[in-house]
Amino acid sequence: MSGEHAFRAEERPLFPGSPFSPPHPAERRLGYFAIGMVLAVTSTFGNALTTVNAGNVAGPLGLFAAEATALPAIYVAINATANLSLVKARAQFGIPQVTCLFLGIYAFAALVHFGFATFWAAAFVRAASGMAAAALITLGIYYLMQAFPPKAKPVGAVIGMGLSQLGTPLARIVPVGVLVDNGLWGLHAIEVALALVSLALLLALPLPPSERSTAFAPRDFGTIALATAGLLLLCQVIGQGRTLWWSDTPWLGVALAASVALLAGAVLNETTRRDPLVHFEWIGTWGILRFAAVALILRLALAEQSYGAVGLLTLGGLNNDQLRTLFFVVAAAMLLGIVAAALTLSERRLPWQVLVAALIIATGAWLDSDATTLTRPAQLILSQALIGFGTTLFVGPALLYGFLRMIQRGGDHLVSFVVTFSITQNVGGLIGSALLGSLQTIWARNASNALAADMLASDPQVVARIGSGSASLASVLADPAQRAAQGAGALGQAMAREAAVIAFNDTFRFVAMLALATAAYLFATLLVARHREKTNDSN
Repeated sequence: MSGEHAFRAEERPLFPGSPFSPPHPAERRLGYFAIGMVLAVTSTFGNALTTVNAGNVAGPLGLFAAEATALPAIYVAINATANLSLVKARAQFGIPQVTCLFLGIYAFAALVHFGFATFWAAAFVRAASGMAAAALITLGIYYLMQAFPPKAKPVGAVIGMGLSQLGTPLARIVPVGVLVDNGLWGLHAIEVALALVSLALLLALPLPPSERSTAFAPRDFGTIALATAGLLLLCQVIGQGRTLWWSDTPWLGVALAASVALLAGAVLNETTRRDPLVHFEWIGTWGILRFAAVALILRLALAEQSYGAVGLLTLGGLNNDQLRTLFFVVAAAMLLGIVAAALTLSERRLPWQVLVAALIIATGAWLDSDATTLTRPAQLILSQALIGFGTTLFVGPALLYGFLRMIQRGGDHLVSFVVTFSITQNVGGLIGSALLGSLQTIWARNASNALAADMLASDPQVVARIGSGSASLASVLADPAQRAAQGAGALGQAMAREAAVIAFNDTFRFVAMLALATAAYLFATLLVARHREKTNDSN
């Protein structure tokens, strides 16, 4: 796009830092669409490779399980707070400059990780990935919006936001051996390639220019520093609490208290300003709180797929290489969800799209609630496809609904909206895994106690089960006492597996009820709104 092009008034961007929207020839629109799709998908793919293979990544890095769970939490915190600086940085310095900087940092961090296989090098990569992902998701949406005429540009936003959800299912399709062989060489190479390919696409077909202005104020940096530090600590507590257990690890309480103090400091800094970076008085209004609560609860429910279904199959001894077909179907269902969201998109239908998505998610979770120790991916294809479809049917319309509410208040509320939505989706996903994991652990313990209470040593069935376990070891153990002990141990392991499956089923039912309650609330809200409209029209 030539810098000499004279833009018309209707082509001007809605907000500082977003590009102009001139008409494009068909070839350029097609190029923008293709690049936007690639950027949206790759935005989350690099981090997803680490998250879904955390156990496999921990070994080559010499990390304990809790240390491995710290890495996704770092990504979430940085990604959720990156927009505190990104929105104004694009307005002040320009889209390509800011994005190239973040992609360059990401590529450099991944290259450093080649030579330094340590926790801190991995943490640097995850932080850089979080910043780059925040930039790429927005960039992908901008590119896709350029491919559509003015009235259809919201479709580009829905497609871009939906495609960013594909990172996790696609990451589960990648063979584990490709990533972890030769000291994680494959993982590092893919992350470097993602950053460099994104950079090349950005330079090959740049976006139209944006209007620049002085955006940052000195007190912005205080808020950014306090919020980032506070959310880093909070995400570490959420991410590691289930592994270390909440009440067993004193430093979790200290970190939680420190995070509250830091976040309170950020809020205090903003509420005492005349021109705040984040408008907390707007975020605290009933309409935005309701929007944030629905977005957060549905993101919690979506952890049924990332934690619940995968956890159930992992309990059966399966790994990612055996889940490839399942997540290929999930990815296809997500694409169908994007198509459905785009085809049915309208301002009045946005809440209904979210409501239908909640019902679909509830249905998928309920279908999983009769699992057994013999459940395998083939039995979960329908339920997980429904949840994948519901994911992309929900996330794009939810983004647009909040965006329209923000436009009513003015462009200075853009940072407030983007950060609020980002926290509900990123931190919400982390909270979802922590909540479902904690509930499953508690319910598994209760189920194990209930099963053990009914298991008496004098019960003939118990005696027969121990005897069959002992007999299977006769060829390797000569001592009858040792065989009996091993048989009892095998029975205990079988009981623990059954208890865990019972707990997973309870977790799936909990998710179904949560999503169903959200749908019921949305339906009631829509009925009340329609009644008010009719009352106002009659008056």
